[in-house]
Amino acid sequence: MQLAHIKDVYSAETAELAYTDPLTGLGNRRRFFEKVERIIADRYHDPVPFAVLILDLDGFKPINDLFGRKAGDEILSQVALRLRSAIPEGAVATRIGGDEFAVLFPMLFTEKAAQEQGHMLIEVLSAPYDVGDRTARLSASIGGALYFSSADKADSLFIKAETALYHAKRAGRGKVTVYSRDMEEAAKRVTRIEQALRRAIAAGEVEPHFQPIVNLKTRQTIGFECLARWTDRDLGPIPPSVFIPIAEERGIISPLSQLLLLKSTAAARDWPKDLFLSFNLSPSQLVDPNTGLQVLSILKKTGFDPRRLEVEITETGVMTDPTSAEKIVKDLRGAGIRVSLDDFGTGQSSLGRLREFSFDKLKIDRAFVSEILKDRPSEHIVKAILAMCDGLGLEVIAEGIEEEAQADRLVDFGCGGGQGFFFGKPRDAQQTLGYLRDSLRAGHVINDSWTTQPVTGLRAAT
Repeated sequence: MQLAHIKDVYSAETAELAYTDPLTGLGNRRRFFEKVERIIADRYHDPVPFAVLILDLDGFKPINDLFGRKAGDEILSQVALRLRSAIPEGAVATRIGGDEFAVLFPMLFTEKAAQEQGHMLIEVLSAPYDVGDRTARLSASIGGALYFSSADKADSLFIKAETALYHAKRAGRGKVTVYSRDMEEAAKRVTRIEQALRRAIAAGEVEPHFQPIVNLKTRQTIGFECLARWTDRDLGPIPPSVFIPIAEERGIISPLSQLLLLKSTAAARDWPKDLFLSFNLSPSQLVDPNTGLQVLSILKKTGFDPRRLEVEITETGVMTDPTSAEKIVKDLRGAGIRVSLDDFGTGQSSLGRLREFSFDKLKIDRAFVSEILKDRPSEHIVKAILAMCDGLGLEVIAEGIEEEAQADRLVDFGCGGGQGFFFGKPRDAQQTLGYLRDSLRAGHVINDSWTTQPVTGLRAAT
């Protein structure tokens, strides 16, 4: 009899361990789904609403990389303690994997209540964390879904909450989004765009357009930035602000970038030899060790001089994996390619990045340039950036110039280069050649010995 009791206790403990996250002591993914399925069964004949929230920690990976795995585990344990103390009686907090947590709220009946609960949890999780003798800060993004109908299952609720979390993360850090029908339609559209984009990349249908970059004092064109443009035969024109993030999120940014670099360098090879091409690398490319080799292989294929290429990277891209980014930057610069830090002033710890990386150029974000004539703080920020770059020996390009007064003010402050609609909108390869011929006649291009033939497609690249 005693042996049977011991076996029962052992079996119960073993079963409990199967439902428990060993690091935090919270329930695990299996526990979460078991609890959701049970409450759905209890309310099957009377579908009283309840809510599930999924939390994803913002900025956990950089903190984990900076402080180490042990510190990361300690932060996850502290997150679990905060969740336990913050949720009401009857709610169930679980860790469903990595830095992702899920909470079941049996007594939340409305989207508004779910939103309020989510914001409260973000506030709780945003307080500093103790990591030895140091502190760290991070936040969370939250996606939620409500049970309304007996047709809802645990899997479908989870998918809805994950979809809402996706929208919350796209909106920025520390956001709460509760699932709606509009999101479902938006998710379907994203899938349609992704499928169309895959076809377009395979067929070579995404095109580079080129926006002029000028010397602000002389107003002569000194280079062009490559910008992606795509018109689908069924969906019509798709803005880069839509399809570039989709390419990033769905893992197709690398083939898209390679297609654009192939086409843009083939076109730019026929420009005056003193003009450079500026090309953006995405954050995900800065964690791919093959990026440098891919870039150099394309330059070799098109016959484009690496010394005429400038690669733009953002601080966000650098922060994703600083070690990988540093190696890629070193490889590119070793081949003669110049490297620019794009969107300066909009990220975090920018001054530290300037110290750690060997950049050749810095681009002031349009957010400061657009306000330079009417906002004193923006004016002082631009002045400070220019003074700093002068001391560091960095060239500067100001983005988003839309009127002459902005350009004149930047010249007064000592800014060397600029781009924006005031100097020209992005044009395709053929239109860019026309622009250069007109600029040559007007003396607005820096090489007056240039002659060219019309370019058709990838003449020398294929």
